[in-house]
Amino acid sequence: MARTLEFYFDYGSPYSYLADTQVEAIAQRSGATLVRKPMLLGGVFKATGNHSPAELPQKSKWSGFDMPLWARHYGVPFQRNPFFPVNTLALMRGAAAAQIDGTFERYHPAVYKAMWVDGRNLNDMKEIAAVLAAAGLDPAKVGARIQDQDVKDRLKATTEEAVARGVFGAPTCFVDNMMFFGNDRLPFVEMALKGELK
Repeated sequence: MARTLEFYFDYGSPYSYLADTQVEAIAQRSGATLVRKPMLLGGVFKATGNHSPAELPQKSKWSGFDMPLWARHYGVPFQRNPFFPVNTLALMRGAAAAQIDGTFERYHPAVYKAMWVDGRNLNDMKEIAAVLAAAGLDPAKVGARIQDQDVKDRLKATTEEAVARGVFGAPTCFVDNMMFFGNDRLPFVEMALKGELK
């Protein structure tokens, strides 16, 4: 029976971006179904008492060295966003709306590229609007949708679901009930999908 790879992420997490560049290929190689689950990382941190690495100077300095290495290893573009940290509430609601409305395949790569390749200021709604328009989306429509209750409820529910399952940061993957935190755990995710972990 084919397994499912559940991928919890937030656009504000650079390691989520790095992992996101790999999860589709991992799912394909494993014959698995990939399910991306946008969550609000700030909500996860609040619920679990965790903190962003950006708040810890030594860890932030180390990540500045580590992240470009991973990008080089994967052969993907990466630029540390000069406007980091970014409040991702609107972006993550946008992801929830895009999943509901069937526009996720355009929305998702556009936001990740803007954040971690192009270094755009996604704290600025005008910048977000420009990114969405370039992706063929209607910024006004997306802006209205992120205020709708079904979108707010979906993001809240996915965030609460993540916390209930033990998630404390991003990215976090699940294969059945096995949880894998961090971009560097992807080899184990693939082993689990292939039935090589028990």
